Amino acid sequence: MADVLKLAIAQVDLAVGDVSGNTQRIIDWSERARDELGADLVVFPELAVCGYPPEDLLFHAGLRSDVEQALERIRTDVRGIAVLVGFPEYTDEKIFNSCAVFSDGKTLCHYRKHRLPNYAVFDEERYFASGSKPAVFSLRGVRLGLVICEDIWGAKPMQMARAAGAECIVAINGSPYERRCQENRERVAALRIEDVGVPLVYVNMVGGQDELVFDGGSFAMDASGNVVFRAPPFEQTLSVLELTPGADQVRFEPGGVAPLLDDEPSVYKALVTGTRDYVDKHGFEGVVVGLSGGIDSAVVLAIACDALGADRVRAVMMPFRYTSSMSQEDAASQAKTLGVRYDVIPIAPIYDATTAQLVQAFDGAGEDVTEENIQARCRGLLLMAISNKTGWMLLTTGNKSEMAVGYATLYGDMAGGFAPIKDCPKSLVYRLARYRNGLSPCIPERVITRAPSAELRPDQKDSDSLPDYDVLDPILEAFIEYDQSVSEITARGFDRATVIRVLEMVKRNEYKRRQAPPGIRISSRAFGRDWRYPITSGYRFPP
Repeated sequence: MADVLKLAIAQVDLAVGDVSGNTQRIIDWSERARDELGADLVVFPELAVCGYPPEDLLFHAGLRSDVEQALERIRTDVRGIAVLVGFPEYTDEKIFNSCAVFSDGKTLCHYRKHRLPNYAVFDEERYFASGSKPAVFSLRGVRLGLVICEDIWGAKPMQMARAAGAECIVAINGSPYERRCQENRERVAALRIEDVGVPLVYVNMVGGQDELVFDGGSFAMDASGNVVFRAPPFEQTLSVLELTPGADQVRFEPGGVAPLLDDEPSVYKALVTGTRDYVDKHGFEGVVVGLSGGIDSAVVLAIACDALGADRVRAVMMPFRYTSSMSQEDAASQAKTLGVRYDVIPIAPIYDATTAQLVQAFDGAGEDVTEENIQARCRGLLLMAISNKTGWMLLTTGNKSEMAVGYATLYGDMAGGFAPIKDCPKSLVYRLARYRNGLSPCIPERVITRAPSAELRPDQKDSDSLPDYDVLDPILEAFIEYDQSVSEITARGFDRATVIRVLEMVKRNEYKRRQAPPGIRISSRAFGRDWRYPITSGYRFPP
C-alpha cells in the first residue's frame, strides 16, 4: 500500500524581530501539527524565524546571533515531525533568504531563494544574495522541491526543481495583500504548474506589519492547475493535506476550498487585520478617534471597534460654529450604537484664544484658509493630549484621495499614530461603509448619503475645492498606480485641464505625505514604501 504524506500548512501571524517569540510559536505549532493532525511535515512561511520583512534589522549583529540560536533550538527541540521553516542565512560575506527542513535533529534539505524582488514594496536586493541551486528531498515516498515566494513568478526555479526530481513543489511566501491579489497569485501558480506538470503547495503568512498586511490565502493545486485546497483568508489556520504518490505524479486528497472574497469584504478584513496588529504589536491598550459625523471617521471608528472591541476605542467629537447639528447627532448615534466611550469637547475656547494671540502677528489680514487650519490644529492638539494622557494611540481618518491632493492639515487632522484608510480612495470608503452596514447597521444613513464636507467654513463642500470624487479617484488611480501621463489619462475621457490640475496638486503636496503617519496598503501602489517621489521637483506636467 502506498504511503500517504500528511503535510500541514501553518498559516501563522509572526512578528518582525521577535525571534524568541516566533521560535516558540514555530515549536508550538509543529507539536500541534504532529499531535492533533498526525502530520509528517509542517510548513511555515518565508523568513518565519525573524518575521517578514525584517528590513535593516538584518544588518544588526544581534539578529544574526538570535537567528542562529533559534535554528538550533528548532532543529533539536522539534521531534516526531519534519519542519520546513524560512530564515535569513548568514555567511561570512552574504545574507541569503533561505529555508531548511529539519527532522529529529537532522537537516534534510536546504534552499536559498533565487529571484529577489526589487519593485513595489520589495527591496530584497538591498539585503540578500541570490541562490542558484535546486533543493529536493524525500519524505514518505514523496519527492518535494522547495522554492520561496518570488521564485514562482519566473519559470526557472520550479523547472530546476522538477529536473532535480521533484514530484511536488512547496512554495513558502511572504506575499502582502493588495486588492485582487489572490486571483493573481493563483493565475501565476497555474502557469508554473503548466510549465512543470507537478502539484504545488503555496504557504503564506497572515497579519499586519507596519503598512503591509498579509492575508494568508494558502492553497494547493494539483498537476492540472486545479485548486484543491484554499485556507480562509486573514485567519491563522493549521490545515493538513494528504499527498499520495502515484504512478507518474503525486495526487492530493480533496481538501477544503475556502471561497474567494469580493473586493469590499477583502479590503475591510485587511483594514481590520492591519489596525489590530499595529495596535497590539506596539502594545497600546486602545485607540482614540476624532469622530466628526463624516464618512471617513465613521468608517475608521467601525474598523477600530471590529479590530479591538468597543471597550478599547474612545471617540471624541469636537464641534465648532460650523459643525452642523446633523454631524453632531450622527456622531453621537454611531458612538452609542457601537458602545464606545464618547466625549464632546467644543473647540471654540481654544480657537478664540489662539486667534486672539495672533491678531498682532496677522497685522489685520483677512480670514482665509489659515483660520480653517487653526480649527483642525485645535482638534489635533486635543486628540493628541488625550492620547498622551491615556497612552492610547490616535488613529487618523484621512483617505487616499485627500492624501493625494493635500486636502488635509499638517499637525491637525493628519496628527496621529496610524492611518487605517490612508490607501482607500474616497469612493471606496463609501462602499466600505455600505459593506460594514450590511454586516450590522452602525453608520447612520445620513453619513453615507450627505455631501462630504470638512465643515471648516459656512456651507462648505469638498467639491468647492476638488473635482467630484467619481472624477478625482480614477485620475489619481491612473497616475499613482499606473504612472500614466496627462495625455494617457485624458484619452480615458477626462478633461485635460482637470487632469493637469489634479496631478499638480499631487506633486505639490509630497511634503505633507512625508509627514503623515503610516497606513495600511491595500492597492498596488500606496503612499508609503512603494511611493518615492521627490519633495523638491522642477518637473512640469505638459499643458
